Amino acid sequence: MSNVVVVYHSGYGHTRVMAEAVADGVQRYPGSTCRLIAVQDVDEHWDRLHQADAIIFGAPTYMGSASADFKGFMDATASFYLAQPWRDKLAAGFTNSGCLCGDKLNTLLQMAVFAAQHSMIWVGLDVLPARSATGEFDGQLNRLGSSLGAMAQSNVEQSPQQAPPAEDCRTAAQLGERVARLAARMGRGAD
Repeated sequence: MSNVVVVYHSGYGHTRVMAEAVADGVQRYPGSTCRLIAVQDVDEHWDRLHQADAIIFGAPTYMGSASADFKGFMDATASFYLAQPWRDKLAAGFTNSGCLCGDKLNTLLQMAVFAAQHSMIWVGLDVLPARSATGEFDGQLNRLGSSLGAMAQSNVEQSPQQAPPAEDCRTAAQLGERVARLAARMGRGAD
């Protein structure tokens, strides 16, 4: 069993689609629970975050880094930084941008450093990059080739009902399931 929280910001709805996919992946692992918390609601849920076995962070990439709303959440954690309530919790992250590159790696690095500052243990993606000679990925996971976390790309003209692509959502679900599995293993002292 594992208790996982996904805390995220979504400016246009695309990152929320990813958050929901991550939560679905967490709940695929037997006995795991997942709670989605939007950063604008986080003040009502600090205790839930402190009690979680793992926290998965999600934010859109705007101008090469996490959105200002997500950064506001990060900054708000300074109030309990010295008490270290997140020490040894698992952490992971996901991001979305409108451009194919969009400098998403920088957002995941920002999240990983943030987790390290809270003495958390970062969990990366355990899926090798997709490969395609034609540019078609035919449902393969990790089409954007990330190792640090789940990445998605949503064309800015498309609504959250159309993007991110199914491959990116399934990759996000894979990350959620991996975090839940590892949190359960850590919780019962398994190797």
